Amino acid sequence: MKRWLPSPTLSLLLLAAWLLLNQSLDPATVLLGLFLAIAVPLLTRRLRPAPVRVRRPGVALRLAAHVLIDLVKSALDVARLLLTRRTRQIRSHFVLVPLELRDPNALAVLAVILCLTPGTAWAEITLDRSRLLIHVFDHDDDDAFIAFIKQRYERPLMEIFES
Repeated sequence: MKRWLPSPTLSLLLLAAWLLLNQSLDPATVLLGLFLAIAVPLLTRRLRPAPVRVRRPGVALRLAAHVLIDLVKSALDVARLLLTRRTRQIRSHFVLVPLELRDPNALAVLAVILCLTPGTAWAEITLDRSRLLIHVFDHDDDDAFIAFIKQRYERPLMEIFES
């Protein structure tokens, strides 16, 4: 079974996304969706870094809630700044964040969180994965920002993926 369906969850999600995007349950649409749901995970099997094993689903749900709240807050903050400040007044810069997180899947999730959050962008990670360079749209206190990233995202990701 694993040989033809290496990632059943991914296949199921791909099929659901395909059917939702096409808004049809026509047999040809379902058949093509099933083909894609089987073919894509098979073709991308070697691109996945390691099998994912979520160890603390409760922490994952809490992290997801925090991320959603932070996305909304950041979007409102960035909109407010863009509408009320001149470009010269916005303190955009890079912040170097030391990392304890090493799991490649957890780092990928952290990258997604930081890139989706308005006002931040993952810029670079060192080869030894010990430091992360993040571009911040507007922020004064680098130490507070680093503490926020470590407490709000890194610690829960370590609990989920590395514990």
